[in-house]
Amino acid sequence: MKNRLRLKTTVDVVRWLTYQACALRGHDESASSKNLGNFLELLTLLASYNDEVSKVILENAPYNAKYTSVDIQKEILSIIANKIRKHIRSEVGDSAFCVMVDESRDESKKEQMAIVVRFVDEEGMIQERFLDLVHVRDTLSATLKTSLWKQLLHYQFDVSKIRGQGYVGASNMRGKWNGLQALVLEECPYAYYIHCFAHRLQLALVCASREVIPVHQFFTYFVDIVNVVCASSKRHDELQKAKASEVEKLLELGEINSGKGQNQLGTLRRAGDTRWGSHYNSVCSLIKMFDATRVVLAGIIDDVAHTTFAQRGDAKGAWRNMQSFEFVFILNLIEKVMGKTKILTQALQRKSQDILNAMELVSATKITLNNYRNDGWDSLIKEVTLFCNKHLIEVPDMKAPFTSTRYRACKNDLQFTFEYYYRVDLFTSTLDKQIHELNSRFNERTIELLSLSSSLVSKVINVDQISLLVEKFYHEDFTDKEITGL
Repeated sequence: MKNRLRLKTTVDVVRWLTYQACALRGHDESASSKNLGNFLELLTLLASYNDEVSKVILENAPYNAKYTSVDIQKEILSIIANKIRKHIRSEVGDSAFCVMVDESRDESKKEQMAIVVRFVDEEGMIQERFLDLVHVRDTLSATLKTSLWKQLLHYQFDVSKIRGQGYVGASNMRGKWNGLQALVLEECPYAYYIHCFAHRLQLALVCASREVIPVHQFFTYFVDIVNVVCASSKRHDELQKAKASEVEKLLELGEINSGKGQNQLGTLRRAGDTRWGSHYNSVCSLIKMFDATRVVLAGIIDDVAHTTFAQRGDAKGAWRNMQSFEFVFILNLIEKVMGKTKILTQALQRKSQDILNAMELVSATKITLNNYRNDGWDSLIKEVTLFCNKHLIEVPDMKAPFTSTRYRACKNDLQFTFEYYYRVDLFTSTLDKQIHELNSRFNERTIELLSLSSSLVSKVINVDQISLLVEKFYHEDFTDKEITGL
């Protein structure tokens, strides 16, 4: 009975700590330690309120039967995990299900693959259950598929029942020929692949744009500017002071209107990978604070007494980049393009997802970007020219032959002009990358599948769409008699 009570107390403490996502062990669990860690401290707390428990645990327990060792804790966790997996398996039953997989490195630099199953329970509710975390020796699609199949078969899932796959956009996951989704489709022809909606689309579009070398360089310069200007609270105050002077001057000239909530000072924003839409906000902040930023950079360059040579050099490089027409052109281009995708990125991030509305937004965004690619050049170059004239930045002659350290114009080829470089190599290429990224994530077949599937959760049942869904995507799941009856 004493052994049972000791073990029961240990199990309860392990369950509580893991449910609260707390670490179990401490750095120093010796008798002289002032903090024994969460597990032993909570065990001590329970003992202080219960005499029966106090008499049988910790120092009152036999040396070889304390039930507090690392191995005991791990074994309890393993038993609980296996019971949960068996419960998940019973929840799925004989139903069809989807798999969602992602892999990432842990703190020890080992690749770990997370497996989640998505299914409809007996009450008709969609459930997502985290099934397992598996160490994989590499991230090759064949390795991931072997590990996935091994785990599913180990827990007695019928892999022929897989009706969907959800991954992020890495090539080893979404590859059309050799990606994980393609390998799964070879054995499960109805396991259609849908790109993960929650994956940060805005960040992916930024990465797609960075495949254009000048755009990649622009973001590097952009980070340098923010780092120099926002390096200290003193420079931040100088930035706000410069912006306040600019606003005051514009009000005197009548170029802007005064009013409650208008002409707020703001600051430069850093772009973060984990903050949704942060790149768009960062670009907008620099456009708004353009003159004030240059004033701060010029002040750093001239302040010989209080700045180091390196600081003045960084400021000089940042100021020179902001004075170039190419930097200003890409700044305005990225602001326009990301502004057109912002609504879509926010819609795809919502927890309560209206699939039909999301697919309509995807199609509308593709059309918007394509129209801007075909017809937006004139309006963009006009806006960039006005921006440069306002901020006293030299605008090159678009008809002149293009010269650059990266390109060398041929003597007999006068077609490679500044207009060609900015229109074809920057404007068109950047938009092509954006459109290609959207097409690869949301191709026509995926959009049609999701749109037809939305009929199943609609308040008004559309039998024609459901029949089309069966005939076009899941024909072998139904007999001819069932299709005719439907």
